[in-house]
Amino acid sequence: MGKNERLMQLELILLSHPEGMRRAEIARRLGVHRSTIGRYVEELKKKIDIWEDDYAVGVSQDESMNMMKLSVYESLAFHLSAELLAKHTEYHNPHMSSGLRKLAENLRNYAPTMSENINAVAESIELGANKQDPAYIRVLETLTDSWVSGKIVRIRHIDKQSALEEETEFAPYFIGFSEQANGRRPISVTGRLRHTSEIQTIDINDIKEAEILDQTYTIPDNLKAFRRVSDDGPVESRDLIPLKLRMRERSVLNVFRYLYYRNLETSAPDDYGNIICSVEVENSIELFLRLVQCGTSVEVLEPSSYRRQIRDQINKIAEMYNQDI
Repeated sequence: MGKNERLMQLELILLSHPEGMRRAEIARRLGVHRSTIGRYVEELKKKIDIWEDDYAVGVSQDESMNMMKLSVYESLAFHLSAELLAKHTEYHNPHMSSGLRKLAENLRNYAPTMSENINAVAESIELGANKQDPAYIRVLETLTDSWVSGKIVRIRHIDKQSALEEETEFAPYFIGFSEQANGRRPISVTGRLRHTSEIQTIDINDIKEAEILDQTYTIPDNLKAFRRVSDDGPVESRDLIPLKLRMRERSVLNVFRYLYYRNLETSAPDDYGNIICSVEVENSIELFLRLVQCGTSVEVLEPSSYRRQIRDQINKIAEMYNQDI
């Protein structure tokens, strides 16, 4: 958890304890050394009005938060969902407790009883040290960032069938619960394995490391969350680009050996030996690199947007090398 997130959590904890809290207790809640709390309090003072004495730290009574307002019925629905999540997940999520405290603060004035109950759930999450795993949360955060930004993620995980550790490049399509035969419902990530059309669901608890790559993907329109892939047969990925190429050498077809593609068609050579190739291929940095590697042996004809993209990238590279060093 970064400094800004800890400051936000500190603010929410203090707002839910208007009587103030001892520094040692705050440090325990945030999982930091007591000496660090003084620095966090000084940082938070720049944002909100905080009081201190020899024993405790608190937020001034007239301090208010600018929050999204939910109805009492919406708040109850989120409260019940979070309570189930806290009871049935293997690891507690600190983001859940901070979100609940925001919800409780939102309800304090017009539904104080519900506010207290929601704060109690948040407190049980924060105090459940035996159900907290920083490595698990770090992986979950990375996968969430990958999903939100639409970027491929490289994961190191345990394969269920072989029980061996594997490294995989993965395109997350959604994160949610998966139901297993033994009754477990772990939080899992569903997505496409790189360079294939295979859709796979991986238990986040089995992922040991995750790293976002600077390569984008798109989520197929026909993939629905909360639906098993087997319900309606396999789901095909649509993060493909339909290319029309002019090839001056047939060896250019080797470009596709290392990429996921489908519907490859080629014409007979014309009078100059050129071949027109039509193919749907994954839109990735590897595609760009392998096309550029072919030099003048291949030309992108369609789509015009991808033709411009290649031209612009090549021009940027040329400009970099044309600069005086």
